[in-house]
Formats: sequence, C-alpha cells, structure tokens
Amino acid sequence: MARLLARTRLLAALALVPAAALAAPPTPEEVRARYTPSEAVLLDRHGAPLAELRVDRSARRLGWVALAEVSPALQEAVIAAEDRRFHAHGGVDWRAIAAAAWDNLRRDRARGASTITMQLAALLDDRLRPSRGGRTLAQKWRQARAARALEARWTKAEILEAYLNLTSFRGELQGVHAAARGLFGKHPSGLDADEARLLAALVRAPNAGPHAAARRACALAARGNPAADCARIEALAAVALAGRRPLAARLDAAPHLARTLLERPGARVATTLDGALQRFARDTLLGHLLELAQRNVEDGAVLVLDNASGDVLAYVASSGGLSEAAHVDGITARRQAGSTLKPFLYALAIEERWLTAASILDDSPLHVATPVGLYVPQNYDRDFKGPVSLRTALGASLNVPAVRTLLLAGFERFHERLLALGFASLTEPAAHYGYALALGGADVTLLELANAYRTLANGGEWSPVRFTPGAPEPRRRVVSAGAARVIGDILADPGARALTFGLASPLDLPFRAAVKTGTSKDMRDNWAIGFSDRYTVAVWVGNFPGSPMWDVSGVSGAAPVWNAVMRRLHDGMPGRAPDALPAGVVRRPVRFEPAIEPPRTELFLAGTEAGVVRLVTGVRPRIAYPGHGAIVALDPDIPAAHQRIALAATATRDGLAWALDGERLGAATTPSLWQPRPGRHRLALVDEHGREVDAVRFEVRGAGVGRGGG
Repeated sequence: MARLLARTRLLAALALVPAAALAAPPTPEEVRARYTPSEAVLLDRHGAPLAELRVDRSARRLGWVALAEVSPALQEAVIAAEDRRFHAHGGVDWRAIAAAAWDNLRRDRARGASTITMQLAALLDDRLRPSRGGRTLAQKWRQARAARALEARWTKAEILEAYLNLTSFRGELQGVHAAARGLFGKHPSGLDADEARLLAALVRAPNAGPHAAARRACALAARGNPAADCARIEALAAVALAGRRPLAARLDAAPHLARTLLERPGARVATTLDGALQRFARDTLLGHLLELAQRNVEDGAVLVLDNASGDVLAYVASSGGLSEAAHVDGITARRQAGSTLKPFLYALAIEERWLTAASILDDSPLHVATPVGLYVPQNYDRDFKGPVSLRTALGASLNVPAVRTLLLAGFERFHERLLALGFASLTEPAAHYGYALALGGADVTLLELANAYRTLANGGEWSPVRFTPGAPEPRRRVVSAGAARVIGDILADPGARALTFGLASPLDLPFRAAVKTGTSKDMRDNWAIGFSDRYTVAVWVGNFPGSPMWDVSGVSGAAPVWNAVMRRLHDGMPGRAPDALPAGVVRRPVRFEPAIEPPRTELFLAGTEAGVVRLVTGVRPRIAYPGHGAIVALDPDIPAAHQRIALAATATRDGLAWALDGERLGAATTPSLWQPRPGRHRLALVDEHGREVDAVRFEVRGAGVGRGGG
C-alpha cells in the first residue's frame, strides 16, 4: 500500500509541472488536418460528392464530425462513463486518481483513472499508448503532463470533439461517425439515449460481448433513472453487436469509376461527371431493364461524352442490384460489337473513293470461301433486299452489303482503321477476325465504341476521353472530314433506316442526331450509339454471363435508353443543324435507273458525284482466279523464276485491266501469267477510268516462307 500511495503522490507531483514548460501540443486545426478517413470520395464536375470508396483496410474511419453534429445524449453518456468531472478538472482528475488507488488496494483487477483529456493525449501520441503490460509510471507521468498541456491550449469542446472522432468503439470502427453508421445505420446526430449509452459502454471495452456491453450501458442509464428499461438495451445490444455488419457506402452513384480513380485514403477526386446527368442515366437504365426483366435482360451500361472536350459526363457501368455481377464494369468489358462497326467500314470505302453514298450494293445471298469453310452472312430478318444504295445499306443495317464492302476494302485495311480509331480490344491479327469483322464478330468495349463515334461527330478527328478535369489532348485525324460528314448524314437520316426500323422508332428525335444500333449473335449484346452536335451517347444492354436475351432488338433494347438520355441532354437546348459542308464535299441531286430508290439530294466527295446511278444488268465481270482469301503455295522443287499464277476473269470486256497491289499489269480480256512473290496481295479488275469492278485478296506462300506483308 505504501508503494502504491508513493507512486500516486509522485504522479501528482510530476503532473504539477507547469504546462508552459512542455512542448506545445498540436492545435485542433492541425489534428483535424491530419485526420484521414479510410474512405475516398469521388466528386462531380461541380464539386458535389458522387461516390465514396473505402481505401484503407486497416481501420474504418468516416469523415470528421463537429461536436455540434454529435447527439447531446452521446456527449453526456461518454462523459458519464469515462470522466464525470470532465468540465471541472484541468486535465488530471485527482479525486479519480485517489479513488482508483484505494480501489486497486481492494480489488484484484486494477481500475484506471485516465480522464478524457489524458486518453486524447495518448490518441495523439503513440508513445503514450499502453504496451501489452500496461503503461509504465513514466508513461503515466508524460500522459498527465500532456493532458495538462492540452487543457491549457484547447477548449473543453475541442477536446471532446477530437476524442469522439479519434477513439475506437468497436472492432475496426474508429470515431463516432463510423461507430454510429456501422452499428446503428445513423449519423451521430441521430443517436437516441440508449444507443448513446451502448456506444459509451464500448469505449472502455470495444470487444465486449452484447450482454456485457448492455450490462454496463444499463448501469449508466440507472445513474439518472433507476427505472431504466434494461431489456430494451439488451435487445439493442443483441442486434447491434451480433456480428460484423458491412458499412455500406452512403454515396454510390458512380461505384465503378470510383474503384478506378480512388486510391488514396481521404482523397477527394474531382471528375468530369455531371451528378444530375449521372443519376438520370442510371435511373433511366434501371427503369428500362425492369421493363425488360421478362425477356431475360438484367445488365446494362450508359456512357455520355462531350464531343468537344472528350469529358465523360455520365458513367453508368452496371445495373447495380438488378445484376448478379454488379461489380463488372459494362463500359470497359469486351462484348461482341454487332453492327456497330459498319459506319467505319463504309467511311473507309467512301474515303478511298471506292464507293459513294449513292453506290448500288447487292443485298443477295453470298458465300465467301475462307480457310475454315464457307462464310454465309445473312440479314437480321433473314431476308434479302436486292440492289440498294450504300445509304440504305448502312441506315437499314443490312449485313450482306457490309460483307461485300469488306471484300472490297480487305479486312487487313479495315482492321488497321479500327486500331487507329482506338479499338485496343482488337488484340489479334486481322486474319483472326476475317470477314466477320464487318458484322461485329469481334469483342470491343462501350468506351471504345463511344469514342469512335465521337470521332465521326468531330469530323474524323480522334482524341482520348478524360475522366478528370484538365486540358484536352490534341486531336489526330483518323477519318477524312468528308467521309465522316457523309456517314454522319446517313446515320441521322430516318428515311435511310426506314427499310428495317420504320419511320417511327426510339431512334428518332425532335432534333438532328446520328445513331446506329447493333445486336450480336444469339442476342447476347444490344447496342445503341449515336451523337448530336454536342454529345455522344452509348448504351449497351445484355447479360454479363453471356446468356441470350429473348426477342430483344436494337430498337427495343438499348435504343429507348439512348433516346431518353439524348432528350435529357438537349432539354431546352435542341441540337443544331450541321455546319456548312466541309471542303471537298458537295451536295448533288441523284436519281437511279431503274428507280430502285426515289430521287434525292445526296452528299458526295468532290469528284465522285453522279447525277444518275445505273444498275448494271447482266453478268458482271468477276475475278475467277485466284479466289478471294486463297492461299497459293509455291512448289519448292521448281525454280521460283519458272513458276507463274494465271490471273483469270469471267465476263470480261474491252477496257478492263489487272491491277495488283495498285500496279497495272495489263489487259484482262485474256488470262495473264504473273510471277508470284510471297506475301499478301490485292488483285483488282479496273475499268478504263480506273474504277474497280471487282477485287480479291490472296496470299502466296513459298518454301520456308511464313506470312508476310506484300
């Protein structure tokens, strides 16, 4: 006993050293500035919070809470449980120290006498925290002196506020904000008296079981009310402390982008998103998916881009609770493109002046020989429309004309164009995709598609999108301005798509907007992507696991969401008519003979315009050998100089000539013998004006020669 009393007197004497003689403690402002929540917050372009994400896994700390926002009941309960004379002492409670010394003589279990201020001092300085064996006398001395220094510079309100924000209440829950949210699902301002007493009971024993914590909380209640309802407190503790309860994020308007951009605890990251638009796009998608629930559709995504800057204005990457795979990012996930790549194929053909918007394409059965067999494309409705213009073929999304155009352009050239448009998902060589590339037989992302369409909206100039504010990156030209304008004009033409979609559909808007739909094989993916003069909107619906939808087309699947978001973007601000035609584009009247389509005014690249487009009847000249996609092997036993390939054509006429890899070889009226060289080649039949009548691509392989360029 004498030794214990001596230690108590020594502690008291040392604590009486003037506070001014100690190193100055941090200020309340410094403590708040050092406080780091375990969460990071995503902000929209206006600075409003959009999403929060836990980044620090060592503990759960939410935002700092001012004392005025803490329930008075909790303030009173914590003071009653930890430091009843908090408002009377100067940091060290001598009466409590003396009482603890006396009680410790009579009990096997030691009783502490640390005030709230002393506990705060230990929370602010790791050196003052107890070791496994408890605090040493020197630590207690330093803790008491630190408490007196705090009291000399801080107000009682500042001390209590910092203590409530820094102390641990339960498990990983640090601070009153995390404790109130994690245990009761409330902000600290909404805690009632019993919840406050239960939290106060946990300060001294954060890992106590529900019964022990409730017993101590009931004792606190009984101090002011002997008739306290302990049964209610027991029930409250049983629910709140039953086990680990996940603390759900309060803000989750953009959870997928939050996981991409938020890395540092406590960070507040500004984005280009528009919060109101983000929530509208999310709610519109969810509402439409609920309407499609009976058609086996549960997932979707929406992306909105600002054409001029590339700012991402909305990033809705999943259907959230409707999805069995809600964490999958539908904007960066690779899915089959369907018909969404066709505009870029036709843009290439127009840019190279192989075709015009008025060119007649043949929509009839087609069989293409490939190394693995025949490729037989069909239209969505399993029907063929016969001769149609390119405008109709693209607007109505006919498949066979697209494949015929790819035969003309070559899938290697088209593959190169797609890579230049930012389709980094196309990681395989062109031959891997083959002719199915025209009909979307490749996996791409919604982000890639949206920015490629934005490139068309920007006159063929590509630049990356951006998620955070900053200077826009320089653009680079990928598609000629003329070809981009012609394709945009076709995609904005309701008449061009009427053959497939009718004159009234969700693709139609009260202002000018270009749009293209796409549906992948077995209805696993459905797309609607388009642009106005200011915005590009891209929508995907389907199922992340890959199960097919039931009777869902581009018009019924993604298009209604695209329509609603576009209308929201232009509410009170309709899209403008396009600017003057770019240099090198002319508008001319055109008619067809025979009249397969009504006369109209058409856009042409200068030099390709035609007033009359005639359908050639009879047998069209064709390349008979080599066949498209053929692989010719040189014989290693015959000297290369003695080997020849016979170039043959059917239905030839005067004026037709061979052109191999752009070099004229001679007249095509009779078979020509060509000395082969290993590599890939493009053979064309051209007329007297240099226009191509037919073209094929083939490959020559020699002994020991692999696939090479030619």
